Amino acid sequence: MKKSITLSQGSGGKENSELIKKIFYKAFQNEILLKSEDAAIIESKKLAMTTDSFTVSPIFFNGGDIGKLSICGTCNDLAMMGAKPKYLTCGIIIEEGFAVEDLKKIVESMRKELIKSGAIIVGGDTKVVPKGSVDKIFINTTGIGEVLQENISSNSISQDDVILVNRDIGTHGATIFSAREGIGLESNLQSDCANLFPIVETLIKGGIKIKAMRDATRGGLAAVLNELAIQSNICIEIEEDKLPVSEEVRGICEILGFEATALANEGTFVLAVNENDGQKALDILKKFNENAQIIGRATQNQPKKVIMYSSWGTKRVLEMPTGELLPRIC
Repeated sequence: MKKSITLSQGSGGKENSELIKKIFYKAFQNEILLKSEDAAIIESKKLAMTTDSFTVSPIFFNGGDIGKLSICGTCNDLAMMGAKPKYLTCGIIIEEGFAVEDLKKIVESMRKELIKSGAIIVGGDTKVVPKGSVDKIFINTTGIGEVLQENISSNSISQDDVILVNRDIGTHGATIFSAREGIGLESNLQSDCANLFPIVETLIKGGIKIKAMRDATRGGLAAVLNELAIQSNICIEIEEDKLPVSEEVRGICEILGFEATALANEGTFVLAVNENDGQKALDILKKFNENAQIIGRATQNQPKKVIMYSSWGTKRVLEMPTGELLPRIC
């Protein structure tokens, strides 16, 4: 029987990683690709380049829409490699019958986000396909950025580096699930969808020597921490009671059996810095969001593992997420 692609292979977790390695890396492998993380570093480390596709459902959600998401997502991938977003291309696939007014709203959201990062659209492509061939609208954006700080890499974390997160986790995944499943919540819950470059720029200008950064999108915090531990061959030990989780997100997780660490984010990132820079980096992050927190550190306890300690003194391995928690999250 022929094998087929499953939804879990697009989740950002273990199955997604295996698909990329066994098929795409195997076919396209080259020195740049194999070193690529959120973005590829090219042209003697002067430029960063990335591409991303967006299929989120619903296309309008509390805190954003597919247009805002497409610009933030690509700019954030560049920012995670220490690069200032400069030039983007935009490819859009639109379903026949899609409302022109909705298209205008989406494009306006994109325009506003471009202004925030100082980037511009320099090329694009539009396709309209027969009704039923695509669900409303899909967007692809490719970005090129100017590297402001070199050698930011998931391979660079060493023992005693501290691990930070810039805000409370899981709000995008919780918002999309709530909207899609019709869960009635009287709260301020909304996606964290945001451009991260202003924060990264402030860290760099503040003299913080960034070891590694990753935005915790599909697969959430758990996926990112595991990727960092594996690629740097270290153990990441985190304190559960230090993880910033809003009451709304915590409530959804308790009702539906989710873990906040596995929920997707679109404006949340993990930062690794030298121990001496930890408090200074936290002070900068808190200027943007008071929920920023130092959540743990790198050790040699159990290399390539993420260990989470509870306030009760117990510990467990925080595994790489598996399966498909919520398709079309971004």
